[in-house]
Amino acid sequence: MQHRLSFFAYLVCAAVLLGAGLLYYPKWNKDHTEATLSWDVSGYYFYLPAIFIYKDLKKVAFRDSIHEKYQPADTPYQAFQHPSGNYVMKYSCGLALQYLPFFLVAHALAPLLGYPADGFSRPYQVAISLGSLLVALLGLWLLRRNLLAYASDAATAITLLLIVLGTNYLDYAAINSAMTHNYLFTLYAGLVALTMSWYKSPTLLKAAGIGLIIGLAALTRPTEILAALIPLLWGLSTWSELRQRWAFWQKHSAHLFLAIVVCGLIGSLQLIYWKAITGQWLVYSYEDQGFSWLSPHIDQGVFSFRAGWLVYTPMMGFAVLGFVPLHQQQRSIFWAVLVFFALFLYVTFAWDIWWYGGSLGQRAMVQSYAVLAFPLAAFVAFFMGQPAWRYLTAAVCVFFIYYNLWLTHQAHKGGMLEPGFMTRAYFWRIFLRYDLPPETRKLLDTDHDFGANRRNVQTVYENNFEQAEAWEACPLPAIEGKRSVCIGAGRQISETFAFPLATEGGRKLRAIAVFRSAHKEWNTWKMAQFIVKIKQGDQVVRERSIRVFRILNDNDTREIYIDVKLPSRRSFDRAEILFWNADSDKSLAVDQLRVERAD
Repeated sequence: MQHRLSFFAYLVCAAVLLGAGLLYYPKWNKDHTEATLSWDVSGYYFYLPAIFIYKDLKKVAFRDSIHEKYQPADTPYQAFQHPSGNYVMKYSCGLALQYLPFFLVAHALAPLLGYPADGFSRPYQVAISLGSLLVALLGLWLLRRNLLAYASDAATAITLLLIVLGTNYLDYAAINSAMTHNYLFTLYAGLVALTMSWYKSPTLLKAAGIGLIIGLAALTRPTEILAALIPLLWGLSTWSELRQRWAFWQKHSAHLFLAIVVCGLIGSLQLIYWKAITGQWLVYSYEDQGFSWLSPHIDQGVFSFRAGWLVYTPMMGFAVLGFVPLHQQQRSIFWAVLVFFALFLYVTFAWDIWWYGGSLGQRAMVQSYAVLAFPLAAFVAFFMGQPAWRYLTAAVCVFFIYYNLWLTHQAHKGGMLEPGFMTRAYFWRIFLRYDLPPETRKLLDTDHDFGANRRNVQTVYENNFEQAEAWEACPLPAIEGKRSVCIGAGRQISETFAFPLATEGGRKLRAIAVFRSAHKEWNTWKMAQFIVKIKQGDQVVRERSIRVFRILNDNDTREIYIDVKLPSRRSFDRAEILFWNADSDKSLAVDQLRVERAD
């Protein structure tokens, strides 16, 4: 059988995706914010129940009842009220269009299976999950075919395995497969396949397909209009070839015109929606979120511990290195892939929310892997021919695969990965581990935790809060004595507890207090904070805080400390400690505050 290795690799990859999506972490069988139709997916999906079930695309009045029953997100953010009085979907409708076949199947089966035909019951969750897995399998099949046109069977097989097992594509193709990135990956793979086929044997149908894919990609995420670079640049390796390309386009101008018209018709669906809902052809639906075109966050997006692309998907570093052998091996596609990658990287990290919410690494980069697979395959082919480096490179790849599997587990069942909040200190504390005390999570908010590494410990402040301000509405009993500091829905911030602190002395400050909760606050942004400020007069010299509900659970009483490394080059004369509830309605009692200073 021709191309046997890559076919076998495809079967292995397909089995891994199906196993992860159906057995390891089946989101279709989960509820609330872990369900398939939750968070951003529910926002992309809302068009379908609004049109086909509730007949309410303008007011989306069913949204509140859906949120009350299914709780797909903390707040109903999928649509916002426009000045026209109608509600506008936050996300564009491209993904809803791709969900449509799976939605229609679920809508037909739901009443037959005894489920409510409300758009969010179990049949809809299952249909979107299974449909998304099929999309992933199609994308990988197309990628395999594309790679075989430029790489050997063995290099193609290895590249498939590296992408599926060694990158965050695994998560977004198998578990979070209903998000845009899986669908866009498949669209890019299809676009490359059609582009190669059209230049080899042009037909109007292929041209229409190219326009359809570009339009659908841009309708899914507007920045994916960059996909147009692929058919424009594919196969160009020198400036002298531009004249030949121009002559080719002129010969097939009807094909180009058709592709543009089809792309425009697909893209116009969003314009028609905005016009029908608001009376305006263009609406910016992301409200206060936007781009910083003159100062993109490329360094942070690629290398930061918060959500750096190559920190959490180092395997794709080989794809970046692979541009060198790609230039030597396949110059005809080098410039198309390089220009696309450079602009894609720039646009992706020009977005101000460059960490892209609660994602495993950089989810916004996943769809580009359908194109970056070519330099990755070139890298693989190069090192396959280097006996001195072959086994070392293979060992590094195996390590990256293990690392990716560990990250995927921690993002779901392990629970140690905290997308969007990761820090250098926390990353290295949990690296490749499976069990750590809950106190470790304080490193998500601060980079200091001295542990037992303290000498000459001295207590510089104590307060049992018996003289603290009373809050009579506190629902929690005092932890010790007659009174504890208490904050909650009716009292968001405590009084400030200040004490003198000389510049001379040890540089390690530890504030310790006992905390009591009745109910855990799960919303990270609303978690109560334990705050320490080091000041010189009225000026804050250093400030550190931790979210205590990262550690504190329901009906829990626990001693928690925060460490602060005192400044060595700036003077200070006092410290302040306070407790802030961050707009949460969960009550918190605090007692037995003690501050220690050490070397």
